[in-house]
Amino acid sequence: MDKFTYILVNIGTIIIPFIFSFHPKLNFNKKWRSTLLSIFIVSVFFIVWDIWFSLMGVWGFNSDYLIGFNIFNLPIEEVLFFFCIPYACLYTYHCFKILIPPFTFRYSKILVTLLATVLLVLGILFIDRWYSGITFISLSLVLIYFQFIVSAPWLQRFYVASLVLILPFIIVNGILTGTGIDSEVVWYNNNENMGLRLLTIPAEDFAYGFLLILLNTYFFEKFDYLNNKK
Repeated sequence: MDKFTYILVNIGTIIIPFIFSFHPKLNFNKKWRSTLLSIFIVSVFFIVWDIWFSLMGVWGFNSDYLIGFNIFNLPIEEVLFFFCIPYACLYTYHCFKILIPPFTFRYSKILVTLLATVLLVLGILFIDRWYSGITFISLSLVLIYFQFIVSAPWLQRFYVASLVLILPFIIVNGILTGTGIDSEVVWYNNNENMGLRLLTIPAEDFAYGFLLILLNTYFFEKFDYLNNKK
């Protein structure tokens, strides 16, 4: 049964959002075109990143928790991760768009500036560690771009949705990094990160996950806008 651990995590993540995608008040199934296009584009980037870091020994996978089928030199479960997690997160974000009216938080630019600055400083301080340096600097630059150059109007809702997603993120990543099970599904080389963890989750995973969903949301909004213009 252990061999199905990762695949069950993926299924458990997506099953409820998938079922409720057909809810008449949400109609997320009508956003599937935008959703799948977004996930496909972003997943290509992250899968390449994943393959690279796996080959470099930045992280790897415990075969005890895998069904044993690989694609692109990655476990099939890891490839599915970049589809299941974004789907669930975009569904949650869509729910916020439907259920919560537009709002403005006047201090969002200040908070984003502080966050981007802290991430950039951390990325520079730990530039010799692949996971820390690349993840923190990448997220810092993307945040600055979306907040101050694009001035994306959807960012306010995204930030709130991200706060709600922290708990399920901790549950999912906790399991994958060894919380509540005998060993980790995904192992990390601490020479390539700060060595700071919440439970079993490397601090970098929070920035990595935030970047993954931020990019998916950007393309989702872009494609949804184009589809609505037709």
